[in-house]
Amino acid sequence: MNLALPPTTVEFTHFHFFAGLGAAAKGFNKGSARVGNLRATFRCLGGIDNDPAAVRDFSRLAGVPGTLLDLFDEDQYRAFHGAAPPRGWQPATTDDIRRAARYEFPDMVFLSAPCKGFSGLLPESSSKTAKYQALNRLTLRGVWLMLETFREKLPKLIIFENVPRIATRGRGLLDQIVALLRSYGYAVAETTHDCGEIGGLGQSRKRFLLVARHEETVPPFLYEPEKRRLRGVGEILETLPLPGDPRGGPLHRIPALQWKTWVRLAFVEAGADWRSLNKLAVEDGVLRDFGILPVGGWRDDILGVLPWCDTSRTVTANAGATTGRFSVADPREFGTPHNGSLGVREWDAPSGAVTANGRPSAGSFSVADPRPPEGSLEYHQYGVREWNDPSGAVINVKSPGQGTFSVADPRMEGKPRFNNVYRIVAWDGTAPAVAGPGGPAGGLAVADPRPAPRDDYKQTKYRVTAYEEAAGTVIAASTTGNGAFAVADPRTTWDDDTHGNKLAVTDWRDHGPTVTGARFGSGAGAVADPRTGYGRGTHQNILAVTDWDDNAKTVTGACHVAGGALSVADPRPVGLNRSREHYKTGGHYGVVPWEENSGAVPAYGKYDRGAWSVADPRGGAGDTTDSLPAPSDRLVAVIRALDGTWHRPFTTLELAALQSLVDPDEVFTLDGQSDSAWRERIGNAVPPDAAEAIAGVMGTTLLLAMTGQTFVLSNQPIWVRPIALALAIDQRGNVPDELMEV
Repeated sequence: MNLALPPTTVEFTHFHFFAGLGAAAKGFNKGSARVGNLRATFRCLGGIDNDPAAVRDFSRLAGVPGTLLDLFDEDQYRAFHGAAPPRGWQPATTDDIRRAARYEFPDMVFLSAPCKGFSGLLPESSSKTAKYQALNRLTLRGVWLMLETFREKLPKLIIFENVPRIATRGRGLLDQIVALLRSYGYAVAETTHDCGEIGGLGQSRKRFLLVARHEETVPPFLYEPEKRRLRGVGEILETLPLPGDPRGGPLHRIPALQWKTWVRLAFVEAGADWRSLNKLAVEDGVLRDFGILPVGGWRDDILGVLPWCDTSRTVTANAGATTGRFSVADPREFGTPHNGSLGVREWDAPSGAVTANGRPSAGSFSVADPRPPEGSLEYHQYGVREWNDPSGAVINVKSPGQGTFSVADPRMEGKPRFNNVYRIVAWDGTAPAVAGPGGPAGGLAVADPRPAPRDDYKQTKYRVTAYEEAAGTVIAASTTGNGAFAVADPRTTWDDDTHGNKLAVTDWRDHGPTVTGARFGSGAGAVADPRTGYGRGTHQNILAVTDWDDNAKTVTGACHVAGGALSVADPRPVGLNRSREHYKTGGHYGVVPWEENSGAVPAYGKYDRGAWSVADPRGGAGDTTDSLPAPSDRLVAVIRALDGTWHRPFTTLELAALQSLVDPDEVFTLDGQSDSAWRERIGNAVPPDAAEAIAGVMGTTLLLAMTGQTFVLSNQPIWVRPIALALAIDQRGNVPDELMEV
């Protein structure tokens, strides 16, 4: 008989500092572990964060209320915010944290401190400012508050998660954290893991993990989670509705980008970024080899031509060249035509032999006939007859556009006209007799060579009178804009007895004038000094500029250009210097192929800030238009890229799915209405699937500790080793005395 005992369930608790929207807590809740007859489940005690929206999300995802709490001390608050805390603000205490944990002691604590100060996306100069140094010190304060809060019953296992660069930019803080943990009796290991491989995600997300095991209560090894295959983004996105589908909710909308941005994305190769655009031939701002036309109501593949070796599309009832791809590129040669096929004979040349197949296509059986068609005169559209010529036959079609039904009539309508009608008399000619009624029709116009009075007036407007000339008549209007009321005055303001050397500059080789107490404006008190100001002992390479292909001079302690040849003639363009390094390598406008995984989803994920667009092979719906938009018009466009896919930005919901936040059987929502705030919280989250895998190995370790086992066969690498082995491989360094006494 098999008398197997039913499994015994053991519950482990977890608590979260810097909890964010609760993704890690959600993953830990789903964790499971089993050792023999023991089965582990996980329960969240709570979490702390200073973002009200994130706390509301945490309460929904973790299934337990989160706590809004600022972990800054007062000095850190002032340094980060640049102002004093508001009235009523108090720094967090251990009592506040006990209250957030419902006065229970967690078995596991997860900390994911703010990483902006350690991120490589932040310039190193900015990371050293007081603001970000205060944010960085929050990591140490968070660990200290955690240990002090639960010191009566310390957590068995601690996970500290952050960006990999914390190991270099935050080395000093990490050393203090490690020393602090060891002073409380923890064995500590630092490692870097790909959360995508741990959780089987569609992204590669490399993170720093500091793992601490309380040696007194947990003697076994803590093994790494099993690594899994990275999935292609298409495996995840194909489970979601198409972007814009109402079933996806407000997070699943395509942003309205500028038309020129859509065109750029369409020409980026899948798996590449903006540098693909350098391959395009652009002449006068226009693509030379491509044209883009609106589809409108036309069918797909309109006027398309199929290659000879390809299969055709479905044959429809109205299959034709203008209804789809129903033309073919036929490589076969035509039959050999007859000699002279479609030939045309000259009028005065003999024809070829008349055969039984005398058609134009069978030989030279056409003629260039110079004779006009019979009756062609009757059909000269818009023809005009001479006054003294007879007309053609009058027929029922008698409009000017139907034949020669117009006439050149020499007669003028109305009364007889004199030969001087509308005549202009020359200025030096005699006028005709003055008769009524006058006017131009009576020949009363003259070619007057005199300028108009206004033109004569303009000659004096703003005019300047020479000093030796007479002025114009003085009238009531006496401003410069009304006449010649300005004068060219040669006199200076200097008196006759003014010194001749006033404001003079003495040449370096001349002797100076008498030195007086007057200022330099009153005499030759200035000198043209050719000296540079450098002494005789000045180095010969002072202010020198080194050529790009020459070797540099000896590097000395001088730190400015005047201290030596510390300048270089750099031929590289400004756009490619160090300040653009992140743009060159950041994958901006990058497009991820459908079958490949993405990079780590960041808090700033956007189409122009990295590879955050996807080559989607599925159809899509965009805005309707019958004409091409202007470059700056914003719309949702569907342009088939060169690889046949739709290159479009990831939606916020898709980024959440890549983070394993979206369950297929539920509608995913976040607090608020801001896409940028949603993306920041999503990018800062620990993927729940990765957290679930971490919780599983931590649960296994705790179950082993309960059963008294200190070893288990496994092919997985060890995270935290027993103290005996750790002493052999772990260089602890010098721990400050003040930390050892804590």
